[in-house]
Amino acid sequence: MASTWLQVVALTVILVAWAFPRVDCRIRNYKFNVVMTNTTRLCKREWWRSDTEAVIDQAQKLGQAPNVSDAYTINGNPGSVTGCLANGGFKLQVDQGKTYMLRIVNAALNEELFFRIANHKLTIVEVDAVYVKPFTTDTIIIAPGQTTNAIITTTQKLGKYLVTVSPFMDAPIAVDNLTATASLYYSGDVTSTITKLVAPPPQNSTRVANNFINSLKSLNSAIYPTKITKVQSYIDFPYNSTVQLVLQDTGMIAPESHPIHLHGFNFFVVGRGIGNFNPTKDPKSFNLVDPVERNTVGVPTGGWTAIRFRADNPDCHLEVHTTWGLKMAYVVDNGEGPLESIIPPPSDLPKC
Repeated sequence: MASTWLQVVALTVILVAWAFPRVDCRIRNYKFNVVMTNTTRLCKREWWRSDTEAVIDQAQKLGQAPNVSDAYTINGNPGSVTGCLANGGFKLQVDQGKTYMLRIVNAALNEELFFRIANHKLTIVEVDAVYVKPFTTDTIIIAPGQTTNAIITTTQKLGKYLVTVSPFMDAPIAVDNLTATASLYYSGDVTSTITKLVAPPPQNSTRVANNFINSLKSLNSAIYPTKITKVQSYIDFPYNSTVQLVLQDTGMIAPESHPIHLHGFNFFVVGRGIGNFNPTKDPKSFNLVDPVERNTVGVPTGGWTAIRFRADNPDCHLEVHTTWGLKMAYVVDNGEGPLESIIPPPSDLPKC
């Protein structure tokens, strides 16, 4: 399988904004009661001075982990880092008293990342293209491959406010411990204004990460129902069956948080915990009322995560672990008729 480390040259945490008039934000007729002025994409990434293909090739030859990245970036810019102090980083201009949506993407290869803006709260409304019950926070945690939409209202005084992106790692594993920076600045004369600062969370701040993750809930209500169906047990999944997977991360040498992506599906995160999953005790605490729905989930260090999905689409997210073989395929059988089945290959498809 071809290496995907080349994607590092094309992706990062993206922050994007553009102006538009009053908008009703709808998914399945769901509407937020906000007037948004702008949408901005923020892309967070890792950056290496070296050729990334050479980095992973060397690691595979030596049987070791690859060298950590040399910087993180926000929309392609690391901000003020050692050896590049004159670089002010990505700048996002906003107007006072407006509301903006930030579309935040973690396109880093290997690291979960914290995100903060000085003196500003973020209202989380969507993860992985699925709406959630809105909640307010000052810190976002986002794993590789995940997306988060946050609403921010610019109610502060005219000035410049620091934006930080920093790593989360609560295991004794080497990471790039630099902080990428950008600035959010209000329209007007702020050239002589000192930038308002914010400190990133401690690198091993499990509490901050869990506070964010545990706040994510689906919209489930009479108007916007979430149907968590009863589990059926299969290895080869029949079409439209309901599957529960318990992802266990208890490596004996170096357990760490693993972001896991299920290609072709969304799933509900019904439970998570530390230690080994107890099939008798732990399901009693599952959230079967309003679990968050997404397509990529971080399995906590030394812990477990339980997910459920419906197998209706016949068809690890750390690149270094994918390179080492941390991947598998599930077989979803065809259903009835062509709309529930895989299209057969064309007659002229080259054979191996």
